[in-house]
Amino acid sequence: MIKKTSPDSRPDDLSSREKSRIVVAAALDKKADRPVLLDVRTLSSFADYFLICSGRSDRQVQAIADAIVDSQKRIGRRPLGVEGHAEGRWVLIDCGDVIVHVFHEPVREFYNLEKLWYNAPRLDLEASLNHSVPFSS
Repeated sequence: MIKKTSPDSRPDDLSSREKSRIVVAAALDKKADRPVLLDVRTLSSFADYFLICSGRSDRQVQAIADAIVDSQKRIGRRPLGVEGHAEGRWVLIDCGDVIVHVFHEPVREFYNLEKLWYNAPRLDLEASLNHSVPFSS
């Protein structure tokens, strides 16, 4: 049986902001460490938001990545790409306008993407999860 969706629930109708809320919630549900949501809209032509988070083991990194991929499937989207899942050291999930980096903590410290994107505003995760409160830096 094919499930049809109404135009209001089509995945493409979701804003990048709403997609970022969904991936943040999925990561936090799996106890992601030190999550940081960066607004790269003015700095990047390929994405609006980056989520950077960590796991304490390769299995936790994989579980966080799986939860994020599953969250996308639940809204009728498939990530454009997933890299590094088998190793569980650094998993990159391309959700289109939201890019997710899930690191094993030592790998995160080594690559230090937050420093690379130092001029990107960091968004308040509490506000990002609360639909009634707009994002704030």
